[in-house]
Amino acid sequence: MAVIDAGEEAQQPSPDVLKKLEIAKEKKDAGDQAFKTGDLKSALRSYHESLLYLKGIDKNALSPIAAATASPIDGTAPQKQKTEADEIMEKIYSNMSACHLKQGNWKRAIETADKALATNEANYKALFRKAKALGETGYFEKAEKILEDLLKKNEADAPAINAELARLRAMDKEREKAHNQKFKGFLNKEKSLAVESDE
Repeated sequence: MAVIDAGEEAQQPSPDVLKKLEIAKEKKDAGDQAFKTGDLKSALRSYHESLLYLKGIDKNALSPIAAATASPIDGTAPQKQKTEADEIMEKIYSNMSACHLKQGNWKRAIETADKALATNEANYKALFRKAKALGETGYFEKAEKILEDLLKKNEADAPAINAELARLRAMDKEREKAHNQKFKGFLNKEKSLAVESDE
């Protein structure tokens, strides 16, 4: 049963808005299919085109999604109301992040994950992808913190999260070992130069 204030009627989006939304969904679906076949360039192009349609929609013409309007029970601030377009954009940005990860484009993977998280900070896939990209760019501590927080919030994906944590820690250990080896060589050169100059 829908509750509508006396002076307020449910506003129907215009045919133009509905058409843009439909085209955006089709473009997103095309991107999803391209991703599944491994055609990352086509996937990114389709996702980008979908975003162009979604950004061209007057968000005020769309009604908020019911789940986002519910007030939280735990006393936290109520979430910003999301429209169907916001929901689709969040998924697109998260999927774009996955494409960029597969291409090794870490900076773009972080940027697109952040855009997905701006709409929904509890998007576990986007958080995971951001952490993975941060780790690849050398921000091990930031990545580790995100993954550890994610492990507490999303126990269902614990095996994947733990595997990524182990991989990042091994990478960090290797990086540190290489750094120490380089530093050790530097100190040995200093010692040998000092000994030679004493003679």
